Amino acid sequence: MSEVTFTNNEANASDAFSRQSVVFDEIYSNNAIINYKRARVRDHVLQYLKPGSRILELNSGTGEDALFFAKQGHYVHATDISTGMQNILEQKSAPYRDHISFETCSFTQLSQLNQKGPYDHIFSNFGGLNCTAELDKVLLSFDALLKPGGKVTMVIITPFCLWETLLIFKGKFKTAFRRLFSSKGRLAHVEGAYFKCFYYSNSFIINTLQNSFKVLKLEGLCTIVPPSYIEGFAEKHPITYKFLKNKEDKLKSTWPWKHIGDYFIISLEKK
Repeated sequence: MSEVTFTNNEANASDAFSRQSVVFDEIYSNNAIINYKRARVRDHVLQYLKPGSRILELNSGTGEDALFFAKQGHYVHATDISTGMQNILEQKSAPYRDHISFETCSFTQLSQLNQKGPYDHIFSNFGGLNCTAELDKVLLSFDALLKPGGKVTMVIITPFCLWETLLIFKGKFKTAFRRLFSSKGRLAHVEGAYFKCFYYSNSFIINTLQNSFKVLKLEGLCTIVPPSYIEGFAEKHPITYKFLKNKEDKLKSTWPWKHIGDYFIISLEKK
């Protein structure tokens, strides 16, 4: 793994997720809504992958998605700023070492990657890119890493989440409005470590990349289905959860639902 330097916020995020890495899979593997989110994201990406595609994954975490795509016959270069996450990934990926490589690297420093591609697809899941105030810098580095016609899929935390705003009716005012008044970032904490999270609209991404990329698809994620941090919802309300999941699957790409989820999934193609 290469030696890298991070900004203060990236260093703080790296520390937070390194602390969580040893318990990450245990915490999240049995959460029904997280499993729903993963399946949605993977199905979205698979429609754009040709057999044996080369994927650059950003904020790869413990490698759950890298392992999934490797098992499908794709080649994944999995990057993350957290050495703890990278260590877990290294252990888990041993049986798939011919399909998975890994590198500790900040997504704000992709020009320093040891493996610069070119890649068929760049992939970033579950809001990892929200950990930087320089998302425009990250986005503008994609062109040089992709083959002609290459694609990118990102899962980004939105500036407005319907479910979260509705928490105002439970008196949780701080949570309900935390995204709406956070232009300079909002403090988040994981395992006792603090870092800032920044919220981005899909229009920010589209406008930043409009000169060299075209939009393929935009979907809301956890728009009608509640966010996974509403613990136990699927288990406590299985009939309601199934109903909401079916509705979201039908409406995910329509207005206004594609704009007001906990996340949005966006895929673009290099012109």
